Amino acid sequence: MSAVSRITPSARCLSVQFAQRALPLSARGYATKRSVAPHPNSVPLDKAISILKAYEVGQPGQTVELHVHCQPEKGQPPIRGSCILPRAYKANIKVLVFAEGEKAKEAQAAGADFVGGEELVNKVRDGEVKFDKCLSTPDMLPKVAKIARMLGPKGLMPTVNKGTVTSEVADAIRFSKNAQDFRADKKFIVHTGVAKIGFSAEEIKSNVSTIMESVRANSKGNRGKFISRVYLSSTRGPGVQVADA
Repeated sequence: MSAVSRITPSARCLSVQFAQRALPLSARGYATKRSVAPHPNSVPLDKAISILKAYEVGQPGQTVELHVHCQPEKGQPPIRGSCILPRAYKANIKVLVFAEGEKAKEAQAAGADFVGGEELVNKVRDGEVKFDKCLSTPDMLPKVAKIARMLGPKGLMPTVNKGTVTSEVADAIRFSKNAQDFRADKKFIVHTGVAKIGFSAEEIKSNVSTIMESVRANSKGNRGKFISRVYLSSTRGPGVQVADA
């Protein structure tokens, strides 16, 4: 009988386990200590913007998108955040606030598009209202929890960590009207709009810089090694790898 045939199933399992433990961290989906070298086809941010503008001639309303590939360390919390862009590119952001009494009046005065208590929870559950941002006062959260499975997958469920459960509804509404939200997918890639192609190159660069800084703030370890690749794209344009974002 050969040596190979004498290996028991349990021994094979142990061999696989040891082999997996021996894999470098990069093979397990986590960051290594070695930084990633720039791709030879990557271009400076200025050049990437110029390329996309050439594809979108006559279409100033097309969206410029940012795609940030992160390489987190083990134990990295969810990558997400909000930031105020130097020039907002989204118009008519609809903000919904779950509040009652004086806080409901405060929300209406601050410009919330939808304000209400349990009756509004029911309308959201039935799909009667469409909105982009969702806030809640602390006392309303137990009622809002009834529709958590509907709001959660859309990134709309109010939470204390995101600052969307608050008693300071007026300040939260003003922030929500102007803030750009982002979160990474399961592959640790952040996909987010950043500007309109009709913005000036400097305006696009400022917005990109603001979002990049906010994404890096999620890093649990070395910020310089947290991001591996960055791409800029537009509605009709290609994905252009950026060397200096």
